[in-house]
Amino acid sequence: MVDAFLLSIGQLSDRRILSLLLKVFLISLLLLATFGVGAYFLLAWILALTPLEGGGFAAAAVAFIITALTAIFLFRVIAIFVLNIFSDDIVDAVEARHYPARAEQAKPPSYALGLKMGLASVGRAIGYNILASPIYIFLLVTGIGAPLAFFAVNAILIGRDLQDMVAARHVENIAVLDDRWRLSKLTRFGLGLAIALLMAVPFVNFLAPVLGAAMATHLVHRADANRPEESN
Repeated sequence: MVDAFLLSIGQLSDRRILSLLLKVFLISLLLLATFGVGAYFLLAWILALTPLEGGGFAAAAVAFIITALTAIFLFRVIAIFVLNIFSDDIVDAVEARHYPARAEQAKPPSYALGLKMGLASVGRAIGYNILASPIYIFLLVTGIGAPLAFFAVNAILIGRDLQDMVAARHVENIAVLDDRWRLSKLTRFGLGLAIALLMAVPFVNFLAPVLGAAMATHLVHRADANRPEESN
């Protein structure tokens, strides 16, 4: 895991990865800005129906707060969604440098598949976190229990997302993966947890999804290479 992280850090200077990093950053900001503007106009319209004065200022203030909270709590959902669409650039860059034979065999997934995977990721993230929300609320009294549960749930989800980004280049049906494209549950959880924690760090969170895709590429191919020959 540490080796995969260091190799991924070392490849951040790759032009293709830098380009993708900028793309994920800008599109994520655009989506958040669009959400914020939409929230403002919706709130302004609602407040215009009331006798309250200063509705425009109130709408702007509330929209700003909502957007800020969305950026804090849902950034990972937005970033992984965007990354799913363009992740092939990262995986291909890592494979080309470190696993050229695999890169030659790969079939880049379409943007349509990336969009489908991204939407599925968003659905899982929202659905599982809603299901886990009673646990989060129950653990609030412990002080640290709720954040630990949140990171644990999202580590599982992120680990799967990153694994599937790599596998999508090498399988016909991403919904049915054989063992060679699956990370062990422990490795997948560790990968997801590392990226979930990085996503909680301001500024570093914009690097985290790209680092995660690069790390997943190393982990998936190395796990496959270390399996007994008959498993391949």
